[in-house]
Amino acid sequence: MALLASIASPSSGAVEIGPLTLRAYGVMIAVGVIVAAWITQRRFAARGGDPVHVQRMLLWVVPAGIVGARLYHVITDNQRFRAPEGEWTDVFRIWSGGLGIWGAIAGGALAAYIYLRVEGIPVGIMADSIAPAMLVAQAIGRLGNYFNQELFGRPTDLPWALEIDPSHRPSGYEMFDTFHPTFLYEALWNLAIAALLVWVVPRVWPGLRTGGLMLLYVIGYTAGRLVIELVRIDEANEILGQRVNVWVSVVVLVATAGWLVMFQRGHWPRAGSVQPGDTALPGRETSSSV
Repeated sequence: MALLASIASPSSGAVEIGPLTLRAYGVMIAVGVIVAAWITQRRFAARGGDPVHVQRMLLWVVPAGIVGARLYHVITDNQRFRAPEGEWTDVFRIWSGGLGIWGAIAGGALAAYIYLRVEGIPVGIMADSIAPAMLVAQAIGRLGNYFNQELFGRPTDLPWALEIDPSHRPSGYEMFDTFHPTFLYEALWNLAIAALLVWVVPRVWPGLRTGGLMLLYVIGYTAGRLVIELVRIDEANEILGQRVNVWVSVVVLVATAGWLVMFQRGHWPRAGSVQPGDTALPGRETSSSV
């Protein structure tokens, strides 16, 4: 079949600003964090919270997320840090690349939970505020993979196929020119789930309890990630013939779905509302979700 069109890849993974050279991947992550903070502040304020807590929380969440992301990468791709392929000191060379989204979520979530408990802020309200914001941040961050020409899928000649330079093609795929832009699929999927959480879920599931949006975020994200992982062809460790991230997606998806069922049977307040006992959010009028 003739190639109708394709998406060209950038010639460089860096952004030049005068004499300053910035890695595009890092820039995209930074932009994602800023946008996520803005969205979370608006949503938290709409639920009666003080936006300053979002700013303070990020001082804990961002470093913890980076550490968690690096640890996940090191654990799941540990052979890259052993001779002869690499050296153990490469573990600390984070600027050379290697971050795992699962570790980022786990590390950031742990730091956020600790901060909220110390400050006495209802965890569920913050969780509902941040869930859509995380999806938007992840979508923006995935654009960094575009500049790095990485995380693409099997060869294809679809109109939206991504052109990959020969130097970035995996072994065995050198003869192919265009591939599935799986990073773009994930970005679009994340934005779609974020829209569902903000505009659809509150209308079709008014009985969802506080904190439930975060669980739906995990379910929606892992469902999409599971399918996308099956399309990717970049090198990855496997268990029983499947990529590690496939198994992680399955386990997290099933566990979170079960958690949501049990969660809905509990005695938590409903989503989007500040309850009389939520004394950590004083002096604020509540409003609808944004």
